[in-house]
Formats: sequence, C-alpha cells, structure tokens
Amino acid sequence: MTRPLKPTDVELKFLRILWDLGPSTVKEVHACLNRREAYAYTGVLRMLQVMLDKGLVTRDERQRSHVYAPAHSRAAMEGGLVADLTERLFGGSAATLVLAALQSGPVSPEEKARIRDLLGREE
Repeated sequence: MTRPLKPTDVELKFLRILWDLGPSTVKEVHACLNRREAYAYTGVLRMLQVMLDKGLVTRDERQRSHVYAPAHSRAAMEGGLVADLTERLFGGSAATLVLAALQSGPVSPEEKARIRDLLGREE
C-alpha cells in the first residue's frame, strides 16, 4: 500500500469534515465550514477540485450535485503523516516521537489511561 499524500492545513480541515460527515456535496462542506469561518462557495468547490486532482478525495458524478469523499481513511492518513514525521524529524524513532509529544504539553488522566492500556497490550 502506498502512503497517502501529505495534505496542507486547509486540505486537512476539509478532510476532517468529510471524515465526520461522510460523502458530501460542495454545499454540505460549505455549510459546515461556514459555521466556523466565512468561506466562498466557489472557493470550497475549487479546493475540492484541487484535492481531487491530488488524489486526496474522490468524486461521485452520478447525481446532479457531485459527492466528494476522502480517498483515504482517517487512520491511513494519520498513519502516513505520523510515519513521515517520525522519519523526518525523529530519525525513525517512535520512542523519541512519543516522548516529545508527552513533553509538549499537559496529558489528561484519560489520555494517560489510554496510553497505559495501549502499552499493556503490546507486552
């Protein structure tokens, strides 16, 4: 399996919406974005077209309103981005990446419990 492309911050914003909503029309993505900040409809359409060209989304043209969907699952995208970051910034060391993440800010008790649970499963 090839790794997903590395999306920009704006592309990630669009992908998060598509992962949350599921396959959506430009109108639906536009409405969701506009709950947080102002986006022009044509700008949303253009971004989705660019993302289609880059292979980040797919487009179903069977209906009058085209429906866009992420080309990669959230887990696949996260895995690819984490693998790339681990290799480029931490010399391939997952341990160094995890330690840096844990030292970068507060970790909630819930997150600590999840980390302990995951580590316990690995042994």
